[in-house]
Amino acid sequence: MSCCQSPQCRGIEEVFDTKLAENELEKYRRGGPWKETRRLLEAVRAQKIELRSLLDIGGGVGAIQHELAGELDAIVNVDASPAYSQTARSEAERRGYAGRAQYHVGDFVRLSENLPVADLVTLDRVICCYDDMPALVDAAVRKAGRIIGLVYPVDRLIFRAGIAVINFFQRILRRPFRMFIHDSARVDARIREAGFQPRFARKGLFWQVTVYAK
Repeated sequence: MSCCQSPQCRGIEEVFDTKLAENELEKYRRGGPWKETRRLLEAVRAQKIELRSLLDIGGGVGAIQHELAGELDAIVNVDASPAYSQTARSEAERRGYAGRAQYHVGDFVRLSENLPVADLVTLDRVICCYDDMPALVDAAVRKAGRIIGLVYPVDRLIFRAGIAVINFFQRILRRPFRMFIHDSARVDARIREAGFQPRFARKGLFWQVTVYAK
């Protein structure tokens, strides 16, 4: 399913295109995962919980998948960008584990009913690209068997103002893609209500990393 069919994902294909995916993959190959992604991986491993499956929502070029592939039996990647999905798949093939991975292109919320539960669910810089946070988080926790990990923007007024300016110019330029800063307390509450307890939380200048476990 193309993400263009979903109002929540409009413009993803245009912004996160092949050129950007290739550039990000090259940076990953040279220097490894982004700092926040590394922190997420470290926090997940620190839980000392055996994990055999991963659902990577908005997996990008597949950094989390590539880093954990040697420890997993099954990987499911869902991304609204066809270019990023193909890049993640190609890198998995190069690394020799694509036979244990599935790739889905589209709106995760719409696809989620047909996806399996995974020991680990990750949303690395995904919530800020989706307007309906409750639907996204609720769908994610339903698929999380043991751990859910997130990287998303810190909820500060100055960042809300900055995002508003970015979205204003997006409208002026008639580009459909929008960014969002969601209330961190509401994100936390929805995950706790699903039976998960916080195990790790770290706020940086812009991004925050959180990990919850059952």
